[in-house]
Amino acid sequence: MDIRKFVRPNIRSLVPYKAKEIPCRVKLDANESPYGFQESVDIIKSVQTNRYPDPEAKTLRKLAAKYYGTEPECILQGNGSDEIIYHLVTTFGGPVLYPVPTFSMFGIIPTAIGEKAIPVNLDREFDLDTDAMLRSIRKDKPRLIFLSTPNNPTGNCFSSERVLRIIEAARSKAIVVVDEAYQPFSSSRGFLPLLRDYKNMVIVRTLSKIGLAALRVGFLIADKDIINEVNKVRLPFNLNSFSQAIAVEVLKNRKNLAARIMSIASGRERLLAALSKTKGVTPFPSEANFILFRVDDPSRVYDGLLSRGVLVRNMKGVVEGSLRVTVGTPAENTAFLRALQAVLQQLS
Repeated sequence: MDIRKFVRPNIRSLVPYKAKEIPCRVKLDANESPYGFQESVDIIKSVQTNRYPDPEAKTLRKLAAKYYGTEPECILQGNGSDEIIYHLVTTFGGPVLYPVPTFSMFGIIPTAIGEKAIPVNLDREFDLDTDAMLRSIRKDKPRLIFLSTPNNPTGNCFSSERVLRIIEAARSKAIVVVDEAYQPFSSSRGFLPLLRDYKNMVIVRTLSKIGLAALRVGFLIADKDIINEVNKVRLPFNLNSFSQAIAVEVLKNRKNLAARIMSIASGRERLLAALSKTKGVTPFPSEANFILFRVDDPSRVYDGLLSRGVLVRNMKGVVEGSLRVTVGTPAENTAFLRALQAVLQQLS
């Protein structure tokens, strides 16, 4: 029996997202925080494994609302940002418009659900091509528009003026989703303060980039009417008790969290300064916890780094001629810079 004949046509052409686990000494490929929360071990012991988790994550949503400066009714919990994106597309449908390069799930999820995905190229400065986006809004009539700022993999924040032009143009036409996964590392305040001014804008945040990637905790922040609609498609008990309990304790200690974020931002500036002085390397400005940089032969540089125990991300097929490195601990950053110097000298 050919099982493929039972598979929906839009699924047949999909390629599974592959998150490869490559053994290495210094792992700087996945935009993870180098700092975990060891106190989580004690918290896990208090969780009752025979009981279902709080289906509404009431305690977590209350703390998250305080952290983000909003109301619990304006927050919906998700199993990472991915699930929230899935819920948004399920709720509002497509077409779905987004700039590229950007977070791959903006295109993968609507395609998997059977909705039309419309990518629009960024300009040469990795900013939004506003004219192209506005043309697509008029022509394609998207129901959802995804904008990630700071953007992955480019690291930059989109121009606030351009983002607001798109939100204004989409009033009463589309929901604009501003994904702020990397905002904690940015000098920009982000778009949360403007949420009350634009009912068609929603914000996505995550705890993955600030040290809790293993938990898969994300939040949708929006007008309560939008939250109520999206909540209709959320599966019950979607956020497990372990993730809820650990996230609650982490959000209670905001000073500790802020200190780790500042440490990563400081490490990023050190890496940017060092890469800028390195012959044969062109780093791009970053407001995230990673840096995109160009080199003459990225595949050979990637292989050379890996042979020295340092894993980065080869951006072949996404941003040609580039690699992406996550900001690690000071020791990991030093190890990366030394390995990069050795590889470049060997290839010169």
